[in-house]
Amino acid sequence: LKSNPSNNEEKEAQTQLTKSDELQRLHSQALSAYQQEDYEAAISLLDEILAVCVWDAELRELRAECYIKEGEPSKAISDLKAAAKLKNDNTEAFYKISKIYYQLGDHELSLSEVRECLKLDQDHKQCFSLYKQVKKLNKQIESAEEFIREGRYEDAISKYESVMKTEPEVPIYSTRAKERICHCLSKNQQPTEAIKLCSEVLQLEPTNVNALKDRAEAYLLEDMYEE
Repeated sequence: LKSNPSNNEEKEAQTQLTKSDELQRLHSQALSAYQQEDYEAAISLLDEILAVCVWDAELRELRAECYIKEGEPSKAISDLKAAAKLKNDNTEAFYKISKIYYQLGDHELSLSEVRECLKLDQDHKQCFSLYKQVKKLNKQIESAEEFIREGRYEDAISKYESVMKTEPEVPIYSTRAKERICHCLSKNQQPTEAIKLCSEVLQLEPTNVNALKDRAEAYLLEDMYEE
């Protein structure tokens, strides 16, 4: 305004100032909604602000937190990935992305994201601790799958039992392990055990195609054709 105080400039400047005040008001409301645990309202307000302040990493991180609380992990990952690019050395974002992938059962993507965190800071305590856990689990699953490819079903079963011990807290890993053990039992001509284990998996996931196929194979071995 001082450099060029014509009418047009003044109007433009006043409009931008009004918009700026409005965004600050929305920001306060969003923080207040977040603190009151009204995550849906916070997301709606943050959507409005981020439509203008596209490059604000902290607002994206805040919206990601809301998405996590609302049970929308893929949207949280999208915001955190943007925040990781927008802010230098954003180890926190990589850690959170890795953690979400891990909780979703995607151990391979979790491993690659936590490695990005350690590239930025090899002494990052949380990332290093998560890295050790994911790497161990990843190795056990890879090894079990290798045994299955080689037809070494007893070894694969033992390895998948180790997977359940390594990660007892995140249910998806136990379910996947049981699904693969059922596959091994079916292939290893142990139909009774296979039917029992596949039925456990299907109680949790009634549309699990692999468990349905493996249980069908086990029923065939038992001459239970109707089933």
